[in-house]
Amino acid sequence: MTDSATSFFKYCPNCSSQNLTFHNNFKLHCPECDFVLYHNIAAAVAVVFTFEDKILFTVRNVDPDKGRLDLPGGFIDPNENAEAAACREIQEELGLSITSDDLTYVTTAPNNYLYKNVAYRTMDIFYECKVASDVISINAADEIKALQWIKRSEIDLNAIGFVSIRDVIGQYYKK
Repeated sequence: MTDSATSFFKYCPNCSSQNLTFHNNFKLHCPECDFVLYHNIAAAVAVVFTFEDKILFTVRNVDPDKGRLDLPGGFIDPNENAEAAACREIQEELGLSITSDDLTYVTTAPNNYLYKNVAYRTMDIFYECKVASDVISINAADEIKALQWIKRSEIDLNAIGFVSIRDVIGQYYKK
């Protein structure tokens, strides 16, 4: 956890003690009652839609990184595998029905997701999905402000919000 996240936790959730310690930036420990909370990695998925020489980016409509470029995707729910999460998130965000057969695994990348003063460390799993048309619409306007198809040679990595997405797009897709 970052300093902002560690300062977020002021009391032990079990006994209300203020005598808390943080180990290795992810383990909260209360020596009063021996309560332990691990702030482990969260799993998330991102889908890189490609059409011809273009990549589909979303423009975030919410924090973190509101107004910055992103990829469609989101957190994996409990008891859900990564492919099912990717298909569900794409249905929710874009209204597209895709299957795991439509997805090609690309890579994973670590990320930091600061939400309400808590730094969630994530492991983002990237898939590519080639589409036959660049006509895609927004299904979740509360999350997505706009969609942008950008030619690989014209991608501005600095316009991308999350470091994991910048790294993967820069390494695998930018020409």
